[in-house]
Amino acid sequence: LPSPGSERQLQDLAGRVFSQQLDRDKPLWEVWLVEGLEDGRFAMLSKTHHALVDGISGVDIMSVLFDSSPEPLTPTGPGDRWLPRPLPSRAQMLAEALLERATIPTEIARSVRAVLRGPRRVLEAAREAAVGVGAMAWAGLNPAPPSPYNKPIGPHRRFTWMRASLRDIKAIKDSLGGTVNDVVLATVAGALGRHLRRRGHGTDGLELKAMIPVSVRQDVERGALGNKVAAMMAPLPVWCQEPVARLDIVREELKDLKSGGQAVGAQVLTDLAGFAPSTIMDQASRLMARQRFFNLVVTNVPGPQFPLYLLGRRMLDPFPMVPLAKGQGIGVALLSYDGAINFGVVGDFDLLWDLDEFADDLAESLAELATAAGVELGKRERVQV
Repeated sequence: LPSPGSERQLQDLAGRVFSQQLDRDKPLWEVWLVEGLEDGRFAMLSKTHHALVDGISGVDIMSVLFDSSPEPLTPTGPGDRWLPRPLPSRAQMLAEALLERATIPTEIARSVRAVLRGPRRVLEAAREAAVGVGAMAWAGLNPAPPSPYNKPIGPHRRFTWMRASLRDIKAIKDSLGGTVNDVVLATVAGALGRHLRRRGHGTDGLELKAMIPVSVRQDVERGALGNKVAAMMAPLPVWCQEPVARLDIVREELKDLKSGGQAVGAQVLTDLAGFAPSTIMDQASRLMARQRFFNLVVTNVPGPQFPLYLLGRRMLDPFPMVPLAKGQGIGVALLSYDGAINFGVVGDFDLLWDLDEFADDLAESLAELATAAGVELGKRERVQV
């Protein structure tokens, strides 16, 4: 950036970088080093295909790339020279696909053995899975309502963010009840309502649906590549302008979703994808694209609650970005880090021309909840390094 670069210029650059598709002739990740920020700062923009990492594994990778102290680790010297594997031929890919299909009976046999060894627990799990799949089917039969956010989108993106204190959000939930996620969703619902009404759209009776990714990654899978998430379709009562009532609605709705096992059902359907032929999965994905199950993605990823460093320089703020799907004009991602919880908001360039104002709506919505809870929002001091 031309020095001294502002945060607004960094946001504009991030929007342009995230608008560019990854080069499929190369590994599906990129890291951009951005110099010239004001106060002697620099930034890193990281793009990784979602097939490689999910939110949790992304945080795991971040903990590897960064140091936990200002003193960088001393390099241990070159190890074995890394040589990339050659690209597989068509024959090799066919053979691997056939091998994968051949192992499916083994997986089925393993499940049968599990039933014989522990029938009660397996039957209980099967019952939970059946209830969960039913909950997912019900969600599919009740599609998300049409909204100004769900229009055809273009290739260009806008990106902005909002900083918040994790301590403040915990104080709000301690005062008003619920969880951190409940407060986050109530904040997003309030911001969406404000944004729509300012644009002149009526919100009476409008309840949008948010897709909430739920990590199903086991502890033994931490650090492994791949995407291990299920999903819940959570209602966002954008019609409700009273902050406490809005939080109460979100809390009760999420409680019902969790007890209904919707995330379990989504995991079962995800696991079944490994047993279905690619032609069936292709048609299923096309059907899901036509059926609007949700209006936007809202994802909250827990990050390290201690500072991280890169070559002795402290990381001040990480801001997450969730990719937009077809017909999804806006997405909200959150990442907690070192006492903060940062909102990253991405929008279609043309559809969300006022994305900066939506970030202000988020701040106002959170302030409403804080006032109702008797919590004074603190201002985070930026550490100069």
